[in-house]
Amino acid sequence: MGDILFAGVRAVEDYVATHVLTCLVPAFLLAGAMVTFIDRNLVLEHLGQRANRIKSYSLASGASFLLAACSCTVIPVAGGLYFAGAGVSAAFILLWVAPSANILALVYTGSILGSGMMASRVLASLVMALVVGTAMGFAFRDRSPGESGDAGREQVRGSLIAGRELIIIGLILLSLLLPNYLVRNRPYILKVSVWLACTLAMALYAWKRIPRERIWSWAKETWWFVRIIFPLLLGGVFLVGVIGKLLPEELIRQWLGGNGILASFFGTMIGAVTYFATMTEAPFVHTLMGLGMGKGPALALLLTGPGVSLPNWLAIARVFGVKKATVYVPVIVVSGTLMGWFFGNFIF
Repeated sequence: MGDILFAGVRAVEDYVATHVLTCLVPAFLLAGAMVTFIDRNLVLEHLGQRANRIKSYSLASGASFLLAACSCTVIPVAGGLYFAGAGVSAAFILLWVAPSANILALVYTGSILGSGMMASRVLASLVMALVVGTAMGFAFRDRSPGESGDAGREQVRGSLIAGRELIIIGLILLSLLLPNYLVRNRPYILKVSVWLACTLAMALYAWKRIPRERIWSWAKETWWFVRIIFPLLLGGVFLVGVIGKLLPEELIRQWLGGNGILASFFGTMIGAVTYFATMTEAPFVHTLMGLGMGKGPALALLLTGPGVSLPNWLAIARVFGVKKATVYVPVIVVSGTLMGWFFGNFIF
């Protein structure tokens, strides 16, 4: 029993040591900045309920490819977009595509598993994004918290965000991306140093150029995300560590061979429960493929591993509501299983 609990504690220690400063802190700041600084009316115009679905889905998917984030880091970002006025479809497309198919993870997948697996991951992610957007929009009428489905709304013109506040968001993005990708394979102290330099530059710029009341609003919005998400992430990571200790690795490998629907389902469920930081899923899948895992289950795990996780389930329910989580997670599990089965039998 002690070993099992220790595995959970160790998982939390590893998560806090490697993700909080350089991943979650910038993500929370970015979420608060999006809610505070982005013009809600213009978000509604392009990504809200009344926006053209093809346009809003394309914008959400395209932007998501450029946002390298794991399943937990992306929640504050998607939540910030949602509470800034985006429809539920656009928010959940971002929530799915950013971790499952961001450009950095795709390049890394190609280098380890080949261009065929990378291209399949792109195509499958886009198909699943369409499924997610359609399912969430149908189930919840694509409503955002700040949008009324009955009231008319005139077309809005103007800037989505002021120039000086856009610079703030750019500096936050640098503090998120540079430590994790520019110096990814360097000593951790260097990653923290890069993060600290970017964060201090952002803080100094904000203090000089942003009115104090706007900074205070930004701090309040950021704290709201921290307060409701962070405790659940820690609890979820602890459970993942315990589950990882309890599950026999040999049994998992035995059930992942071939490209049958059951093998793809098991690949999906391993990915859907286990926490993977973005780009860590590719070497894990490569190892399992060397032990006999089929390409279909491998694709299913590549999709769901970084895209969802047990901590992700809990945090989504907290931020977006239990009803949305109970629709989103099964949609991902079913569509991920079908993607793995289809690609395993008809593409690979």
